[in-house]
Amino acid sequence: MANRPLDILNNALDTPVIVRLKGAREFRGELKGYDIHMNLVLDNAEELREGEVISKFTSVVIRGDNVVYVSP
Repeated sequence: MANRPLDILNNALDTPVIVRLKGAREFRGELKGYDIHMNLVLDNAEELREGEVISKFTSVVIRGDNVVYVSP
């Protein structure tokens, strides 16, 4: 049986993920939580541009309608 998308997110909790957003923005951090709308909470997050860290955050909340993909 195939995994559902939220099952995959559940398996990725407390592990590092990369999140790609609309507008080619990317964040890397530890996935701490999510909801059914794919709103995400990342701890120890970094904003990336062309693979380079441009900002660091203790915690970030990402609105689900901006998410293009989440890579565990």
